Amino acid sequence: MNPEDLKNRTKAFAIKIVQFVESLPNNKTCTAIGNQLLRSGTSVGANYRAACRAKSRAHFISKLGDVEEEADESIYWMEILEGIGSVQTKELQSLKEEANQLLAITVSSINTARKNNRKP
Repeated sequence: MNPEDLKNRTKAFAIKIVQFVESLPNNKTCTAIGNQLLRSGTSVGANYRAACRAKSRAHFISKLGDVEEEADESIYWMEILEGIGSVQTKELQSLKEEANQLLAITVSSINTARKNNRKP
């Protein structure tokens, strides 16, 4: 996957997260957890874009680490919403799958960047 494709994919993920959070029940718990999910879910794409602008391999790896953390945190908040029974939708499953795929892509990219950084 090229960087532009991943930029578009992470932006689409952020938009879906925003739409999902807007559809949550209007209660204290969902508002609090939704705010956390909104922050982490939209940060995935923002941090990936920052990684693409990195000035060094070390900075690139660091920013990808941020993408990894935010994707994993997004999965956590979705699991909490699911666990407390606030939502049980296909949309949530789809979002979790996409977050897991973005997480896997990011981890693979970090590993590749680290490997390419070593001298033979």
